[in-house]
Amino acid sequence: MAQEISLKSLLVPSKTVEVEYPGFPDFKVTLGYISRETLINLRKKSTKTSYKNRQTGDEFNEELFLELYAEAAIKSWSGLKFKYVNLLVPVDVSKFDQEDFLGFSKDNALMLMKNSTDFDTFISEKVNDLGNFS
Repeated sequence: MAQEISLKSLLVPSKTVEVEYPGFPDFKVTLGYISRETLINLRKKSTKTSYKNRQTGDEFNEELFLELYAEAAIKSWSGLKFKYVNLLVPVDVSKFDQEDFLGFSKDNALMLMKNSTDFDTFISEKVNDLGNFS
């Protein structure tokens, strides 16, 4: 007979995984899994209830949501060369050696999410695929 175990007791609050960005050798991004509950909480934090003419309405702050999402999803990265940055977003990196690296910061991660559709899509696909975290 199988022992009764609570699934709730097995859940982990967060899990991270390192994935390589396709086409950019050595560029690896450490991602945090975003559960459905976490995603709902991020949406709630990004929604403000306002009152107009005695009626309530919700205002969704996309900017705040993206900031919170990027912080929850992107934990760090390594190997992001300036020559790769140039392929992800329109930037002037002429002052830098193309083989040098752009370090990770929350602000750099947010800027990539805001300005690179490819990077944003990659992060969203990987973060929402539980198989990456198994």
